[in-house]
Amino acid sequence: MTKKPTKAATPTAARADAKGRAPADAPPASNRATRATRAAERRSAIVEAAIEEFIARGFAATRLDDIAKRAGVAKGTIYLHFKDKESMFEELVRTVIVPVVAKLNALPPPTGSVRDLVEAFAGSFLREVIGTRRGDLVRLIVAEGPRFPSVADFYYREVVSRGIAGMRALIELGIARGEIREKNLARYPQILVAPAMIAVIWQSLFARHAPLDAQDMLRVHLDLIFGERRTT
Repeated sequence: MTKKPTKAATPTAARADAKGRAPADAPPASNRATRATRAAERRSAIVEAAIEEFIARGFAATRLDDIAKRAGVAKGTIYLHFKDKESMFEELVRTVIVPVVAKLNALPPPTGSVRDLVEAFAGSFLREVIGTRRGDLVRLIVAEGPRFPSVADFYYREVVSRGIAGMRALIELGIARGEIREKNLARYPQILVAPAMIAVIWQSLFARHAPLDAQDMLRVHLDLIFGERRTT
């Protein structure tokens, strides 16, 4: 018995693809965009919930179940975006803290004094960290970093090392211009950012006893390094 020839469906589909049309069973582009938007919104909700949970409970006590509940998603949804609690915390550091430090390495060549550049960056850093969730995350790392070395190591790579490199470059420029007399300061750029760390820690521990004017402390600190500003 001779079989009837079947329709040449494959060449037809090939011609459709050649004309740029999607296969018949492919979802419309609008549906794909909607799904992508919803996924991004869920990820954002998870990140926001994670920030609140980490700050409220600490790294050790935070549970994915609590994050999922606060975000309004199933626990399994979290695993679609993050491998585990540690990778989620790393994402918080990347999105919340790294952009602030990245500004230091993106500074334009100074047209004025190096002090002006340092003061502008440090002042911005204090405003964006002191009294904000960024400051809470920094304090969390200081408090729990020794118990979770991998978290501390990640923070050093992504934040601390970049900050130190940027500060060292500014110090060396200040020395070359004659604005900074103590050349050994380049060996210890941590000194330049010390007021920021003091302010972050002081805010959580002692501010209710003795409020600290972080901006004024920064000004005094820079006077010690660059010399007092001359008034005309």
